[in-house]
Amino acid sequence: MNERKTSSGIPIKRIYSDIANADYLKSDSGEYPFTRGIYRDMYRKRFWTMRQYAGFGTAKKSNERYRYLLQKGQTGLSVAFDLPTQIGYDSDHPMAAGEVGKTGVAIDSLADMEILFDKIPLDKVSTSMTINSTAFILLALYIAVAKKQNVSLDKLKGTVQNDILKEYFARGTYIFPPKPSLRLVTDIFKYCKEHIPNWNTISISGYHIREAGATAAQEAAFTLADGICYVEHALKAGLDIDDFAPRLSFFFNAHNDLFEEIAKFRAARLVWAKIMRERFKAKDDRSCMLRFHTQTAGSTLTAQQPENNIARVTIQALAAVLGGTQSLHTNSMDEALALPSEKSATVALRTQQIIAHESGAGATVDPMGGSYYIEDLTLKLAEEIESYISEIDKLGGALKAVEKGYFQTEIQKSAYKYQKQVESKERIVVGVNEYVSDDQEYRDILKVDPHLERGQIEFVKSIKEKRDRSLVAKRLDELKKTADSDKNIMPVVIDCAESMVTVGEICGVLREIWGEYKENLIL
Repeated sequence: MNERKTSSGIPIKRIYSDIANADYLKSDSGEYPFTRGIYRDMYRKRFWTMRQYAGFGTAKKSNERYRYLLQKGQTGLSVAFDLPTQIGYDSDHPMAAGEVGKTGVAIDSLADMEILFDKIPLDKVSTSMTINSTAFILLALYIAVAKKQNVSLDKLKGTVQNDILKEYFARGTYIFPPKPSLRLVTDIFKYCKEHIPNWNTISISGYHIREAGATAAQEAAFTLADGICYVEHALKAGLDIDDFAPRLSFFFNAHNDLFEEIAKFRAARLVWAKIMRERFKAKDDRSCMLRFHTQTAGSTLTAQQPENNIARVTIQALAAVLGGTQSLHTNSMDEALALPSEKSATVALRTQQIIAHESGAGATVDPMGGSYYIEDLTLKLAEEIESYISEIDKLGGALKAVEKGYFQTEIQKSAYKYQKQVESKERIVVGVNEYVSDDQEYRDILKVDPHLERGQIEFVKSIKEKRDRSLVAKRLDELKKTADSDKNIMPVVIDCAESMVTVGEICGVLREIWGEYKENLIL
């Protein structure tokens, strides 16, 4: 009989008949080590936040999509930014040519941010921003919009991804070298602790690690290793563990192996709780809670027979819910072809709503708890995660592991292995290497109007012409001095935002001071 294994290489028995060493089952949900859920009543009290990731073209177009999704029952916003915004170039920069508004919304200045959140009260919605290298600028712009709406900063709720480490080995939208980049991360920690207490200051992301080809165990382990690095840098910057750790959050992927994914989420909670209590001596239980957002797996979606992706996304979303996620984005069926159409985005949202209201998955806490199979997988994945973290510790931590190419090499090996399995049909992908159909045409896809790029370029140029240039020069000089000091950079960046200084101009000054990161692996 063929041996069955999970994506992480864990052998799967024919049948499971006991639960060994699952001592955490004696703990209730909402109790350390939180394996069974971080809140006592979980979805019995309130469903997870349905936070659909969206953004394309201009701020006006994206605002229309956000308001459309909110009308359809979405309960939180999740902003996708275009590539120039992510790597710190204005839309009128030559490096931005052809990319403006393509992978997300183009944001150049406060004028764009105001349009993006027009008629959306920031004290009433929770907003997640998937942004890393320029996270400090986009957060500053968000704060400036809140002030214009007369919203008190302590009323703001949401998350800024702000996870720069994984950019160096899994995604690539870095700008500055690691040291100043980590300084920006901890500056956000400090600023939010004092001014935006309900804001999640980082979303430590395993999503992009998994999309790059990692296994479930690698995704969780590498993400938690990054988390350890951020905690260590925050402590070195003078913060107390229980001052910032309760606002840390995570961002995981949900793949097709329903049971491994459920176990992965439970194992990650268990391991993180132990790390915070035993390694960092956190006293506040909230510091030990692994709160996370989940997105279904873009890399599993197929351009062939795209309607099949609805079934894949349903399985993945169910895994996230059964695993205890705090918020969820469900991918659309057409994302292997283009940005989601309104119709496909609605189907994706409805998938969450059906799981919430019709499946019964949220009726009890940790519904898979006590399953022989799930508990065995949970413990084995926890062991795998801890083994990887131990290896990373031996290398000197996550930053050293990046510099030595450890993460990159491990992910490449896993991605290559998976591809070989697909090519040999050891792993079946319906519609791709089996059950193939000749009719592959799919017409109902969204196309970003190329005129939007020209319009955005003209808009940012007009903003630059109309603003107070002497004030801009003053703000950029203040930014330069602050960047060269050990002062927190956030206040001056907020001043820049309110003075219509652009994302590209802020990054331009910091590029001059800190330089740009060039990958140079020490193998």
